Amino acid sequence: MPRPFRFGVQLSSVPGATFAERVRGIEALGYSSVFWPDHFGPQLEPVAALAAAAAATTTLRVGSLVYGIDYRHPVVLAKAAATIQLLSGGRHEFGLGAGWMQSDYDQAGMAYDRPSVRIERLDEALTIIRSMWTEPKTSFAGRHYRVTDVPPAVEPAPATPPAILVGGGGRKVLGVAGRHADIVGINPSIPEGRVLPHTIHDLAPERVREKIGWVREAAAAAGRDPSALELQSLIFVTAVTDDPKPVRELVSKQTGMSVDDVARCAGFLTGPGSELRDRLEERRAETGISYVVIQGGDPATLERFAEAVVQPLAGR
Repeated sequence: MPRPFRFGVQLSSVPGATFAERVRGIEALGYSSVFWPDHFGPQLEPVAALAAAAAATTTLRVGSLVYGIDYRHPVVLAKAAATIQLLSGGRHEFGLGAGWMQSDYDQAGMAYDRPSVRIERLDEALTIIRSMWTEPKTSFAGRHYRVTDVPPAVEPAPATPPAILVGGGGRKVLGVAGRHADIVGINPSIPEGRVLPHTIHDLAPERVREKIGWVREAAAAAGRDPSALELQSLIFVTAVTDDPKPVRELVSKQTGMSVDDVARCAGFLTGPGSELRDRLEERRAETGISYVVIQGGDPATLERFAEAVVQPLAGR
């Protein structure tokens, strides 16, 4: 049996006066979760935003998509995540990544290490964090981190630890996801440290299938059940419309993809509601991706997508 569909929304900045109303509206439309990214632009800080979103809602899950491990020590992140999980009644999805956006590092004056080093740091951090959620004391000595007899992240501990979400586009980081994550985001690879017009080409159907194969291979090698992992897809352009041609042509012009490839790409959902539902069901059958997150989106777009796709498919 395939995993049931879930849908989320990634926000970055919401005016304070409308914040609670906005996240409650997302909850009421049937979305499962709201996410915040972790960058240094003019956006809300994710730990504070997720705590506020959890306090304003009752069932909506709150998640980071994703924290950059180089921006916070794993002991600090373990405590923050466990606190949100405890106070939200178990609604935190803890996304952690190796960091990818070079401008963040430049702005903060941090060294932008090569990908293999950043991914190795992520691997060590996840080991420390999970231990702090489950063990009475945590000690770890690695290449990047050394911690000694750290107590549990919070007391009392949450009934269940936060779900770990790791996303990525390359084989190494998806290997980390396969070894550690409960939820795996299938993303484009961004070796240049910034999004370029061709970046989205890495979400062509054949590339998505290859990436999922890497995840499952790593999970099996670690003694985990690959079928137990929830696979997630982030949608960068969403348009529920009976005439998707103008949107697809615009995206084609911006990315250099053919119009047909835009229609097939896992990073875009454009077309009538019935077509979008069929495409998501076909993609789930082919790849196992059942967790779909819409990036941004004004309230009207989120409402149209909820009526056309979320409400008919969520939980099925």
